[in-house]
Amino acid sequence: MSKTVAVIICAAGPGTRFGGKRKKQFSDVDGRAVFVRSVEVFADRKEVKQVLLGINPDDEEMVHVKWGPNLKFFGVKQFFGGEQRFDTVDNGLKLVKDEIDLVAVHDACRCCVTEKMIDKVIAAAEQSGAAIPACPVAATIKQVKEGVIVKTVDRSDLYEAQTPQVFDARLLRKAYANLKNLDQSTISDDAQLVEALGQDVTIVETDSSNIKITRGSDIAIAEAIIKSRAKLAVKGPLGPYAEAQW
Repeated sequence: MSKTVAVIICAAGPGTRFGGKRKKQFSDVDGRAVFVRSVEVFADRKEVKQVLLGINPDDEEMVHVKWGPNLKFFGVKQFFGGEQRFDTVDNGLKLVKDEIDLVAVHDACRCCVTEKMIDKVIAAAEQSGAAIPACPVAATIKQVKEGVIVKTVDRSDLYEAQTPQVFDARLLRKAYANLKNLDQSTISDDAQLVEALGQDVTIVETDSSNIKITRGSDIAIAEAIIKSRAKLAVKGPLGPYAEAQW
């Protein structure tokens, strides 16, 4: 029997690097809002018993008006995030039911995550108590000081962390209780908090298609990824109007 899962989706960020009038999490990717795509991929899973969406209080009215019926259909509970990402997750953790086994934390702007990726990360977390998807670093990495290259970093054992990051619920609560003892300015993901307890975090190797939308140009990349997967999923003979779907 699969363990029960609560999902905290972080959509409270300011999106300062994205540009434009609309925050990145509310922008359209191939006809649907970025954050809605992230909600959808978790909401229909049997083991997921809670979907918790962290938003900025300033966005509450807009989210209610534009997507309220959709979120109600998916059984999503909204809550207010904080100034930092870890504040948002901490607020979400307070809403996770006591009987939940695992908590998955996901960036709303990683709308290209697949069910297969989620399957693998949840399975790994069921075994180890802590697991994240991670992609091997492909680019050449330079360490720079005052505009000058200091050295080229060996990338052979470097991975880029992604989400969803999945943890035993008790372990994640313990990690967040320890947050006050850490330099919060250095915290960039939930796995780092768990690592600070001395707990091993398993990685599930993924690829760069699980992108996080950060800048406006990323929208076109995400749309291309999603559309390419849709074409690959087509089975059987194509009818005369099949191309119109894509």
